[in-house]
Amino acid sequence: MTEPTPCSPKPVSPAYAHYVLALLTLVYVFNFIDRQILSMLIEPIKQEFGVSDTAMGLLTGFTFVVFYTLAGIPIARWADRSSRKFIIALSLTIWSAMTAACGMARNFTELSLLRVLVGVGEAGGNPPAHSLIADYFPPSKRATALSIYAWGVYIGAAIAFLAGGYLVSHYSWRMAFLVVGLPGILLAVLVALTVREVPRGLSEHRTHEIREEAVPLKEVIRYLLGRRAFVFIALGASVQSLSGYGVLTWGPTFLSRVHHMPWTEIGVSMGWIIGLAGCFGAYFGGRLADRMGTRDARWYMRLPALQSALAIPFVVGFTLIPDQSLALLCFIPFYALGAMYVGPMFSMVQGLVQLRMRATASAILLFVVNMVGLGLGPLTVGLLNDYYFGAMHGPLAIRYSMLVVGLLGGMASLLFWQAARTLKEDLANSKG
Repeated sequence: MTEPTPCSPKPVSPAYAHYVLALLTLVYVFNFIDRQILSMLIEPIKQEFGVSDTAMGLLTGFTFVVFYTLAGIPIARWADRSSRKFIIALSLTIWSAMTAACGMARNFTELSLLRVLVGVGEAGGNPPAHSLIADYFPPSKRATALSIYAWGVYIGAAIAFLAGGYLVSHYSWRMAFLVVGLPGILLAVLVALTVREVPRGLSEHRTHEIREEAVPLKEVIRYLLGRRAFVFIALGASVQSLSGYGVLTWGPTFLSRVHHMPWTEIGVSMGWIIGLAGCFGAYFGGRLADRMGTRDARWYMRLPALQSALAIPFVVGFTLIPDQSLALLCFIPFYALGAMYVGPMFSMVQGLVQLRMRATASAILLFVVNMVGLGLGPLTVGLLNDYYFGAMHGPLAIRYSMLVVGLLGGMASLLFWQAARTLKEDLANSKG
């Protein structure tokens, strides 16, 4: 037996569906502000606590992501049989409170433990949100809806860079954590009071297919591994994420060490690029995929394959061009192209699985993608700085470390293309 899920008996209007999407996107904005603010605080934290680039790479990567991903699966299992909006509200409260508490850490160990708790809280954000959005929006509009939801990444990161640059310049890294953490608690109340839980399968008129019992985790994993498209989507997204997180996390430090930019200028420069280019790339990628995917579903993965390949020359320009303005100019298309895969990726995963598997499938995907991308991306840059390029290039080592990590993202092109080969067949089988 499973815990009953309270579902709204009222019909869902398009206006209300878009309200829910906007509110969940705002939650994701707060998710990424609290996650990404640390990127702007690497240098002052490193100086205060006297730690290495490798230690900071661990703090921004594995310290957060291991518990974030491990907690995500049991929370997603809960979300597949219970109230998703309640889980989102509770998780938002936890991660916001723990982010604010980071500002009171007395040493590096305490800061690391608090970031672990931030990760555990944030684990309850995405899987239930993806599942809810899939029930509010039909397959023909789902990639677009999930691309809009993905704006949370880029708006959140932009605000983190802008606020972080200002706060660290005028106040301290501790104040930055307090300012960005506390407002999320109020947002959690709004989610709990205004979001309606809807029946699973509502957008596809498949509510009659709901199984009362939860699908065992082993069955979900076996089901996903039997979908070749899912395997290659997960691998491609992992490689793409490794490149993106590595460049994004160390980007402010790169601009400080190599181009000697002040922190406020770094925050403004990267903030507006991430916000505008990221949102444009995510939305355009999802919208184009929905348009072309209605003719041939394989385009949902063919487009990310092409976009990953097109981003390669721009990461070379961003890291190697000595002129600061030209380097930042290259960062714009690199970041926009790198954002285009997000909506199609999440849309296809929701379409590839059965209704009671959706939150769990999302959590499994995020487990793989974040362990590789968020875990290894920042850490790899730190390790290359300390143990390889540092001896040859000193402070400029970060330029070559970021280049190596950025170029790895090009491998995602081949993996996404492989995913496209069996995508139509696997989507058809998911409804069989």
